[in-house]
Amino acid sequence: MISVSHLTKYYGDFLAVDDLSFSIDEGHVYGFLGPNGAGKTTTMNILTGCLSATSGSVTIGGFDIFTEAIPAKRLIGYLPEQPPLYLNETPEEYLRFVGEAKGLKGETLDRQIEQVIEQVKIQQVRGQRISSLSKGYRQRVGIAQALLGDPKVIILDEPTVGLDPLQIIEIRDLIRQLGQTHTVIFSSHILSEVQAICDKILIIAHGRLIAFDEPAALEKSLLADSSIAFTTEATAAQVQQLLSGMEEITGLELHETGNGLVSAQCTTDSRDIYAVSRRLFFAFAGSGKALLELKLQKASLEDIFIELTESSDPASQAENTTAEGEEEQNDSRTQA
Repeated sequence: MISVSHLTKYYGDFLAVDDLSFSIDEGHVYGFLGPNGAGKTTTMNILTGCLSATSGSVTIGGFDIFTEAIPAKRLIGYLPEQPPLYLNETPEEYLRFVGEAKGLKGETLDRQIEQVIEQVKIQQVRGQRISSLSKGYRQRVGIAQALLGDPKVIILDEPTVGLDPLQIIEIRDLIRQLGQTHTVIFSSHILSEVQAICDKILIIAHGRLIAFDEPAALEKSLLADSSIAFTTEATAAQVQQLLSGMEEITGLELHETGNGLVSAQCTTDSRDIYAVSRRLFFAFAGSGKALLELKLQKASLEDIFIELTESSDPASQAENTTAEGEEEQNDSRTQA
């Protein structure tokens, strides 16, 4: 449905989108996740034809967004981060204006206005001025205008920003419903929001795509080491001996608490942290040394997100490269 190939965008000397490539199939809800300033909005503006690219290509339903803009844009409904609303109009008046701008007329226009008003649940405010509506209702009106024309692709840029918790839940439910009949792409920097709604997640940082998969697959393939914290009456030496045969344990930190107990934190790269904790429990039970406390700390998609976005930071990579170079120079001077 959507194909992005080697997309690059410069603002002067600033590289906002860096050789971005991905493909999106028809149907489902796709989350476009990244920290503020990652390039999400720039990418979305290019996808919708609102912004040119420095290089690369974008096709929507087989149409090039740059050279076949009109048929490509007919397939897209777009809600920018700031909804383009006319505050002195009512939702119904505004939707009629947008529908006419999209080429809808007569009974088709009337039918679609009624349909989107019902779909986004703004029946009770359809006759009020938009200026008097809450931000949640304004977002709904913005989504309604994106739905006019029955586009195959709905693109929503930060649709829940500034909403209260109840409004966020309502908009999330609406996005799930839209995903049953449309291809929906929405951007966010809130991980829990993307996890709750999306079938697939694209993670972008510093203008580059660093991960693209289903949430469960991302957790499975990119999950950082989980950890097990415990307190025991065994000595530090005994703890090390009991865990020495467990290959799943990748790291161990021990601290004596001062009251005859040992506090420990061990990491594991096993995908089944419960199996590791079970084995650890019976190892101590078999030795007659009690475990007084046992706590599992599973790595999450949030851990993955932080690790991926930080590790992809060009500045940090440059610092690491510089540090490595300085170390090599120091080593060479020492050898000389």
